Amino acid sequence: MTTEELTEPKVPTPANTPRQRGLMLLLLVANSSMLAVYMGVGAVLLPTQIASIDPANKVAVLGVVGGVSSVFATAFNPIAGALSDRTGRRNPWILGGALASFAGLAFLSSVHTALLVGIGWCLVQATMNVYQAAVTAVVPDRIPAARRGTASALVGLALPIGGTAGVVIASQTAGHLRTGYLVFGAIVACAAVLLTTFFRDAPGREPAPSVPRRERLAAFLSALAHHDFRWAFIGRALMVLGYFAVVGYQLYILGDHIALPAGLAPAAAMAILTPVQMATMALSTVVGGVLSDRWNRRKIFVGLSAALAGIVMAVPVVSPTWAGMLVFSALNGLAFGCFMAVDTALVTLVLPKAEDAARDMGVLNIANAGPQIIAPFVASAVVTALGGYSPLFLVGGALSLLGAVAILPIRSVR
Repeated sequence: MTTEELTEPKVPTPANTPRQRGLMLLLLVANSSMLAVYMGVGAVLLPTQIASIDPANKVAVLGVVGGVSSVFATAFNPIAGALSDRTGRRNPWILGGALASFAGLAFLSSVHTALLVGIGWCLVQATMNVYQAAVTAVVPDRIPAARRGTASALVGLALPIGGTAGVVIASQTAGHLRTGYLVFGAIVACAAVLLTTFFRDAPGREPAPSVPRRERLAAFLSALAHHDFRWAFIGRALMVLGYFAVVGYQLYILGDHIALPAGLAPAAAMAILTPVQMATMALSTVVGGVLSDRWNRRKIFVGLSAALAGIVMAVPVVSPTWAGMLVFSALNGLAFGCFMAVDTALVTLVLPKAEDAARDMGVLNIANAGPQIIAPFVASAVVTALGGYSPLFLVGGALSLLGAVAILPIRSVR
């Protein structure tokens, strides 16, 4: 595969051309590596490291580390998106963010106190969101509106692929944390090198015009004044908050709430549950994305999948067993995969201005990262105050159902 084969013309070509297929393959690799880091490190290695440092206070410490680090994710994603719009380039931000993340993961692998773990994870969250902001902007940059459901579905396969690979790698290296962190750093760095080597920045893309400093903040958040974008933002935020309030504590849930089969450790259980969830997620990502294009309908897919995500949170409450978790993982994967694939396509269709795509997608990513600031604190408070993980599942389900309702006011997309 040559550089020329992957270089796009100024106007996007149909998504089924060899050039677009090559672009989609590289984006799939780039997004998969990112989600491998988020899932493998965030859901397995980080909780394992914290539990080894302070087992008595692991729930509270994970809540603080997760919440504070998500502030960095929330801030750096839209800022990096705006800066990449302003420079008119994506590749320097992709490569720079990935290499800086490698350095952050290497630092995290060498520390032995809760404070330094928190600092290290903040660095990783900040730099990974620089990488994410630039990668996310490629779809609205290059893919025609009529094909964004299919494109988003293909890119959405990064979650089941990257999530599964990340959790499996992390479960195998949980006893050797330094090795695990370095492996994840190498994965994201290699993915960035591949993408930036074979996919050059869009020719003819003009940098965003300079804005006076006093107007930058207002311009930065101007997308939220747009009715449909605002409701898409709210729906995404509620869905993500409900999801991560539970997923962020899954390792502890398996150890403290679920009756696992004899001899099955929580990390090993995650290595089984994650492929189950990701397989159903991959199925619903593809089917939902393709059907939403074919029928030119987005809202019904997004709303129903968010509602399903809320309902299935009751399964581990009714049946806190290994079988219950298997059922929950499969159904939750179906719901979340369809939601993320079609909601991403929906959002690209309600962006206020094409020339501000990366900035506005960065603002939308506040709806991804922002709830992750709140989620660890919410989860820690619910578990501590209400005495267990069953109330946490119920709170997560209620938030997802509210996310389904928030889709209804969107007007410009069916």
